[in-house]
Amino acid sequence: MTATPDAPDAPGTPGTPGAPGTRGAPGTTEAPAARSRATRSLGARIAARTGGGVMRVFLVLVALFWIMPTIGLFLSSLRGPEKIAATGWWQVFTAPSELTFSNYQRLLDNSTITGSLLNTIMITVPSTVLVVVIGSLAGYAFAWLDFPGRDWWFLLVVGLLVVPVQVALIPVSELFGTIGIFETTLGVVLFHTAFGLPFAIFLLRNFFAEIPRELLEAARLDGAGEIRLFTRVVMPLGGPAIASLGIFQFLWVWNDMLVALIFAGSDSPPITVALQQQVRQFGNNIDVLAPGAFVSMVIPLAVFFAFQRQFVSGVMAGAVK
Repeated sequence: MTATPDAPDAPGTPGTPGAPGTRGAPGTTEAPAARSRATRSLGARIAARTGGGVMRVFLVLVALFWIMPTIGLFLSSLRGPEKIAATGWWQVFTAPSELTFSNYQRLLDNSTITGSLLNTIMITVPSTVLVVVIGSLAGYAFAWLDFPGRDWWFLLVVGLLVVPVQVALIPVSELFGTIGIFETTLGVVLFHTAFGLPFAIFLLRNFFAEIPRELLEAARLDGAGEIRLFTRVVMPLGGPAIASLGIFQFLWVWNDMLVALIFAGSDSPPITVALQQQVRQFGNNIDVLAPGAFVSMVIPLAVFFAFQRQFVSGVMAGAVK
């Protein structure tokens, strides 16, 4: 038998270069589909860039609107008292020559304001340090130590989160009066510490509980005790959460006025109370009130921006966990 030669592929069969409907062949439906996909991807890129630009503009406008009071307060602090009473702060853009630093000189010469800044620091720093230290220790204990009634004690701490400050003002005032620390800096510090601890314990306990158990067990096998385990393992890993807690506590205590107005002494008021006392004589002390309010505002802002990276890390870590 003789082998017959293979018949050539018929036109139009798959795999033939000239066959309609084959991949890559001229005149097929693949080219319009590719052009359609290219058009869609180009449109998606344009829409994404346009949307991103609009979002950036919106965020810039929101940021400008948010910082506008701070800018207005700063410009007002650089104007004379008669200018502040007569026109708005935006007038400095048409008359920049009226800007002066004489208000800050009067502020430095006002012993009440300068003393209140020192009193505020003496209240805020210990209140923040005590809350961070005690809250870290208690958070670690609730997360990794076994002791009788641990869960019930933690539920009690969570329940204290909903207790408003106003409920404790009268009984704590009587208690502080009995033990002799009413209207003292120590009383203000203890009050802020007591009401800051429930949130601190709740925050740090939840953060510490996410630390891998294997890591702690490995440290224990290496001979680390609880104190060494807390200082060398838990504290470094919990740095972002601790920094976030410290920023929150610092801002709360620095900007507080209600507790300071009741528990602080009249001879050692913090900056919020001192500025409130200046408001009573607003017409005479406006040149001191404006720069004092700006200094009171800019210090916590500086603290926030100084620890902004740790704050964002703590918030993102909590969100991921």
